[in-house]
Amino acid sequence: MASFHVMSDARGMHVQPTVRRITTADLMDALRLGYEDFWAKPSHYVFLCLIYPVVGLILTRWSSGSNAIQLIYPLMSGFALIGPFAAIGLYEISRRRELGMDSSWRHALDVRHSSALPAIAVIGIMLLALFLLWLFTAQSIYTSLFGNQPPDSIVGFVREVLTTTRGWTLILLGNAAGFVFAVIVLATTVVAFPLLLDRDVGAVSAIETSARAVMTNPLQMALWGLTVAVLLVIGSIPLFAGLAVVMPVLGHATWHLYRRVVEPERAQRDRRPM
Repeated sequence: MASFHVMSDARGMHVQPTVRRITTADLMDALRLGYEDFWAKPSHYVFLCLIYPVVGLILTRWSSGSNAIQLIYPLMSGFALIGPFAAIGLYEISRRRELGMDSSWRHALDVRHSSALPAIAVIGIMLLALFLLWLFTAQSIYTSLFGNQPPDSIVGFVREVLTTTRGWTLILLGNAAGFVFAVIVLATTVVAFPLLLDRDVGAVSAIETSARAVMTNPLQMALWGLTVAVLLVIGSIPLFAGLAVVMPVLGHATWHLYRRVVEPERAQRDRRPM
């Protein structure tokens, strides 16, 4: 399969897209355009968007029914780690709408025809591995403080966490570890998936471009990450129902953020052999 390529583009070259400096206004504009994309034809997104709250409820039900109450919060917060991959269909909808093409929800699955699918899959697997590592880390922190005995009930566990020293230690250590994982995901995938949908540059270039975007715009990207985190928390509070709106808006907004951060493709690109 000569067309199968992952680390580099179809020519075996390493492409280095140009990264721009952006402002806070660009972030707000990306969110505005993401909101417009979502509301342009909201009925087309109902099926796709309901996946997110349903998955959230399933994860909560699973953890509650398998003596893993302590993993409910890590599962909820860790969902953001695989969010960039889960929202890939929304990037495709925004891309098609930008080009004036049919943007009905069935085209969210058109990514399966992308020549960059192997690279997309590799980065998606990377995010899944980070998600599982985060759960392992969260469980290890809990075990080091509370032992191997799982909580008896959600109410009792919440009381223990909020009213004891080891509970507050769990909050501090858990959120510190979660912050590290979130920074890793932001730095490696903030524009990776939109870039691969737009140009088949390979997994290495997509990750590297995301890293350069963060290094070029550290304050703006930090604000973007904080905005995403806050909106996901707000969307998760009412039994995850808010994610049906928050996730697609953020997904569309990420496409528009990519458009502001990465220079459009030119005839002459900076390439070098892998």
